[in-house]
Amino acid sequence: MNEEALREGLVIRAQSGFYTLYTPEGEQVVARLRGRLKKERRDSTLLAVGDRVRWRRTKGGNIIEEILPRRRALSRLKPLPSGRGTRRWDRRGYLREREQVIIANPDQVVFVQACAQPEPRLRMLDRLLVGAERQSIPVLICANKVDLVGEERAQQLFGIYERIGYPVIYTSAVNGTGIQALREHLRNKISALVGPSGVGKTSLLNALEPGLGRRVKEVSRATGKGRHTTTVAELVPLAEGGWVADTPGIRALALFDLEPEEIDAYFPDIAPHVPHCAFSDCSHTVEPGCAVLAALERGEIDRHRYESYVRLHQEHRKLADMYWWGIEEA
Repeated sequence: MNEEALREGLVIRAQSGFYTLYTPEGEQVVARLRGRLKKERRDSTLLAVGDRVRWRRTKGGNIIEEILPRRRALSRLKPLPSGRGTRRWDRRGYLREREQVIIANPDQVVFVQACAQPEPRLRMLDRLLVGAERQSIPVLICANKVDLVGEERAQQLFGIYERIGYPVIYTSAVNGTGIQALREHLRNKISALVGPSGVGKTSLLNALEPGLGRRVKEVSRATGKGRHTTTVAELVPLAEGGWVADTPGIRALALFDLEPEEIDAYFPDIAPHVPHCAFSDCSHTVEPGCAVLAALERGEIDRHRYESYVRLHQEHRKLADMYWWGIEEA
């Protein structure tokens, strides 16, 4: 008897080694990975929601035979089981990082921040934007709870991102502000809603589609077990077309495999000034002839954004120094 031909599928759910696949014919099937795929050593999540695969039916069930290449992924360093820290060092001092994929192959990510209650976490937003820029993932910034502060104040808080070139929409699940615009952005796309706890992601989903937020929250509770260390567990279909993934509220985000020398390239407001620096390896902190510092003084770069760059650069500079120290001592 001939084997059934390979078919393609989109991973829309992942739990305990079982993957729900959505096929081009609109069918949903549950499949397991072929054993040889599990043995491959990887520094990243082997199979994540949003990945595309090839699978076939067998007498023993549906088997995933091939994982198609990822175009991009929103990811972070995999947190340790203790929840303390994310980076691992072996006995020789080598840095061992492992990537945790939040969502694979998204058409866009929607970074949700509240205008108030809780206060905006703009440094976290800057860090998320760097992660998206590095993977060339289209971004939408959603400034939620605009009803608490008014549109003028909301634009004062988030207008800098519009001036940089990021699309920003101002929303309120209470009075409906911006909900239709958000709905249009999500239509026929695979999207992930990402942001800290309490910013109103569930309320936004319910405003978009009655019951949608409840469905996503049930998935999160069933698979996340109340912790913020799990990846996205499911893509939920939208009535008007497309898929949306809510993510656990992010408390911290350590970026994966990021070199300090490349960070300035992922700040669209800083990058244009870099070629004009006097030194090619300029850190944009103390060097004479630094075009970035000059632009900062002229008000062409927002000081908050510059400080976000400096913090991220210092963090990864320290990690790079620790890595090379480990090699020299080994």
